[in-house]
Amino acid sequence: MIEIELDGQKVEITEGSMIMHAADKAGTYIPHFCYHKKLSIAANCRMCLVDVEKAPKPMPACATPVTQGMIVRTKSDKAIKAQQSVMEFLLINHPLDCPICDQGGECQLQDLAVGYGASSSRYEEEKRVVFHKDVGPLISMEEMSRCIHCTRCVRFGQELAGEMELGMIHRGEHSEITTVLNDTVDSEVSGNMIDLCPVGALTSKPFRYQARPWELSRRKSVSPHDSTGANLIVQVKNNKVMRVLPLENDAVNECWLADRDRFSYEALNTTERLTQPMLKQGGEWKPVDWQTALEYVANGLRQIKADHGAASIGTLASPHSTVEELFLAAALMRAMGSENIDYRLRNAEFPKTEAAGTTPSVRWLGTTIASLSNLQRALVIGSNLRKDHPLFAMRVRAATRKGATVSLIHDVEQDWAMPVKNKLIAPAGQWVQALADVAGAIAAEKGVSGPISTQASTGSARTEVKALAQSLLAGERKAILLGNAAAHHASASSILALANWIGEQTGATVGYLTEAANTVGAQLAGALPGANGLNAGQMLAGGLKAVLLLNTEPEFDSAAGRAAVAGLNKAQMVVTLSPFKANLEFSDVLLPIAPFTETPGTFVNAEGLVQGFHAVVKPLGETRPAWKVLRVLANMLGLPGFDYESAQEVLAASRGGDHAQAASVQGNVLGNRTSAAIDLSPSAGRPATAAIYQLDSIVRRAPSLQLTADAKRAAAVAEGEPA
Repeated sequence: MIEIELDGQKVEITEGSMIMHAADKAGTYIPHFCYHKKLSIAANCRMCLVDVEKAPKPMPACATPVTQGMIVRTKSDKAIKAQQSVMEFLLINHPLDCPICDQGGECQLQDLAVGYGASSSRYEEEKRVVFHKDVGPLISMEEMSRCIHCTRCVRFGQELAGEMELGMIHRGEHSEITTVLNDTVDSEVSGNMIDLCPVGALTSKPFRYQARPWELSRRKSVSPHDSTGANLIVQVKNNKVMRVLPLENDAVNECWLADRDRFSYEALNTTERLTQPMLKQGGEWKPVDWQTALEYVANGLRQIKADHGAASIGTLASPHSTVEELFLAAALMRAMGSENIDYRLRNAEFPKTEAAGTTPSVRWLGTTIASLSNLQRALVIGSNLRKDHPLFAMRVRAATRKGATVSLIHDVEQDWAMPVKNKLIAPAGQWVQALADVAGAIAAEKGVSGPISTQASTGSARTEVKALAQSLLAGERKAILLGNAAAHHASASSILALANWIGEQTGATVGYLTEAANTVGAQLAGALPGANGLNAGQMLAGGLKAVLLLNTEPEFDSAAGRAAVAGLNKAQMVVTLSPFKANLEFSDVLLPIAPFTETPGTFVNAEGLVQGFHAVVKPLGETRPAWKVLRVLANMLGLPGFDYESAQEVLAASRGGDHAQAASVQGNVLGNRTSAAIDLSPSAGRPATAAIYQLDSIVRRAPSLQLTADAKRAAAVAEGEPA
């Protein structure tokens, strides 16, 4: 540590830090545009010029290293005059369009111009004009004349997103930010460039001209999509969600959002929303009141239970539902005498060890999300990390920039926008053998017995296998990460057993990336079949007479795909609880339930962090929170123990009372152990996984996301066309 003097205050700071870092530590604000704490230093806006004693001219605070005894003045006449001069230069070519600029009211240039700008310009020359660019459905580059060339967007793409999609061409007053080849910006985290832009050059295309910042209410929430549990600021006007921004949380999403977290809100305002209960009568859908709809459901469940027994009734629940909703759905089934409830819609294997009543370990990440940024070795199995978990990928990408080695086992080679040193590309049915080969190579290197008595295949001699094994044996901070395809694999238990053995031998943590916002929470809530209950695969195959579908569309959300329609058509009654007009083909009742913006609830992310949120807008039309619908349905069925008055009471019941207020799940509950025997037999078929913008019912209905290159590529693959 060294000590400097900053505006008369002594500040201790790590050697090698910049003056800007010392100012941040001291709580002193230095005006800036190009500097950002998460990006590399560019020092090209010069707005942060400060007065350093004995320096012949003002120095940029963001790029001047501190030295012992340095004396810095940020508010001296010399510093202020330098900053005012820079502001004058920045405004020479800036258009005078603040009244119509979308950035107005939250513009860094506008704010600093008030403090450092003059009331008029000395320059009378014609202002330059930069031609607008069309870079896709999410980012608007219509007013690039406003750009001040801070290059934040360029550096974000190059350093954090992993792809330099934007760059600066030409020099001097001809400089401009562009895609160079007139391509679109297709990164799955591209929306962060909008937040980074300190002027109105990059703005949100879906939000364009919708509202002024000062008209919007700001409310906290949590993303309902992947397992990061990204913290959100939801901005609301007239009871309508207008925009979603990141809420900074370094332990979870830092200050970033994936595009599906940022832009999926559009689906909440579409005509696809279900706003009142509906019954199918004579093949036509008729709107009814809640009393009529719930009485129909309650009477139907009673009749089917009397005729076929409680075991003929079941619930398929989405892991994107809240803990409260999943807990009540499970409690409702069990109170009726049925053990048929499952959230594992895309799974191909349903091990009995996970059955309710046996105190199963809750599958989780195996480490903290923040630790992914500091890994030295990572092995990812069965995941398109970049698209399945964009914010996890950003952290692993950050680790590679510090020298981490990433390895993968997958059935297709994909561009993760980061260096992947070791790749084992094999059909999904051979992943167990591939992992056994790696285990065999590790056993040979260490001189220990392998995890299976049979010899690994001759593939163990392959250079790739040996390189991967040696990579895991080196380094210190290591993780083996099982992706969505590994979790949904027909031999998921064998993959986990081998991963655990490798983890023990190499000192790596072992965990699941987990697919959905509440995959961990669904396990904690008991949304798993009991000892004699049917699993999701059996229920989707037509094993039930009455089916409740909680926030899910089995045709798109399950491994059964289109076959789920035929299976559910065998049921006498199918009840869909959804925010959208979904499952029309085979449902008999549609009950409108609130999406995450219209209900309080709780999600448990991949690392076991419990994050609660409140409704940010009132429910649309006759929509009701799902936990209330399930509670009232239980009351109408005359089931005891459903007298909850609030979502908080439901959460407390789901967590057993003792740990109801804990911020994270107790460590002894989480675990990725398995007692399953390793089976090297190759399995048939590819595990079911969702494309980035097909993950859940909300993203599937977000118009702008469905216009992206990723969505179009997924649609082409679904139709059998080449990607």
